Amino acid sequence: MMLLSLNRAVIAIAGLGMLAACGDEPPKFDPKAVAVESGREAKGPARVGVAPGEPGGSILEIFRGKDAGVKVNRHLWTASLQVLDFLPIQSADPFTGVISTGYGVPPGGGRAYRATILISDPALDARSLNVALATQSGPVDAGTQRAVEDAILSRARQLRIQSGKY
Repeated sequence: MMLLSLNRAVIAIAGLGMLAACGDEPPKFDPKAVAVESGREAKGPARVGVAPGEPGGSILEIFRGKDAGVKVNRHLWTASLQVLDFLPIQSADPFTGVISTGYGVPPGGGRAYRATILISDPALDARSLNVALATQSGPVDAGTQRAVEDAILSRARQLRIQSGKY
């Protein structure tokens, strides 16, 4: 009986300790968190819970955030598509910067290649571009892969100069 009481006491003290560790101050109410605006409410001067001129609480605000922007260099993206235009595109995702192609034969060549391109940074830099080339028998040699990367980087620099943003 004494052992059972001791177990209950230890469990109660542990439970109170965990409950006490949950936080020191209660959460504060934010009236902007419950304000919803859409359609007519957004146009009118008196919006509930939102001062005039402030951004609203629309569900579409998720997509307008800083983190939702495209994080790839547009010149590298366009140059990759232009240089490897003989390859059929299987998938292209500008939000992750991945272009995946199927097998294709370059003009004047006899060997089929496929490529996977990763543009990992918004900077026009060689470190932002990763190209993986393969044939049906396996990966290509480093010289061929480097030549394709150099061609993409050269074309990206040309596109940047043409756009007037040097």
